[in-house]
Amino acid sequence: MAETVATRVSRIIAGGTHALIDKAENLAPDAIMMQSVREIDQVIGEVRLDLGKAEAAKHLVMSQMAKLNGEHEKLADQVLVAVGQSRDDLARAAIGRQADIEDYLPVLQKSLDEQSERAKESESYILALQAKKRELEQVLSEYLAASAAQNSGASANGSTNRQMRVEDAETAFGRVLSRQTGVTGLGMGISQDAGKLKELADMQRSNRIAERLAALKAGEQK
Repeated sequence: MAETVATRVSRIIAGGTHALIDKAENLAPDAIMMQSVREIDQVIGEVRLDLGKAEAAKHLVMSQMAKLNGEHEKLADQVLVAVGQSRDDLARAAIGRQADIEDYLPVLQKSLDEQSERAKESESYILALQAKKRELEQVLSEYLAASAAQNSGASANGSTNRQMRVEDAETAFGRVLSRQTGVTGLGMGISQDAGKLKELADMQRSNRIAERLAALKAGEQK
């Protein structure tokens, strides 16, 4: 059974651990990452198409609702005219149409809400996929740079060199798994700013604690 867009997005963001591990046995993490980037681009295109459909549907529903609301107001004026001329038959017909519109508008509103939620979900998918793409591109760039450096400094010992390349590939792939799946212990990570990010998180936590303490003190003083 074909995957839905939502399922594909979830799989890409969470990472396909078992599939990636199977492919890693071929020691081609660069090819794996390139394929992942291509798939992300493909899914982004599909999600953008869904977003466009949702926005178009929203426009049509909103136009229909505006039309019906306008008709409802026009009928209200016509009912007054019909009553003023003692044309109860015409007044009843206009009131009946108003009742139909009143029954139909909630259905349209529900449809509008559903399309709005669909559009919002698609937008969040696009943002998440774009973030994952940037992440993989960063990993790929670092891996290719490391491979180039390894090749330029290769030793004459072919057996030792091959072993080092295998280890480098495994290490690089461990970083891919860690970042794609969120599973720790698969690699050392790739961010050179990890220490700064931790410092920033600690600073934010300290500020929250200080703000809460200050609020408690202010409440006691009152």
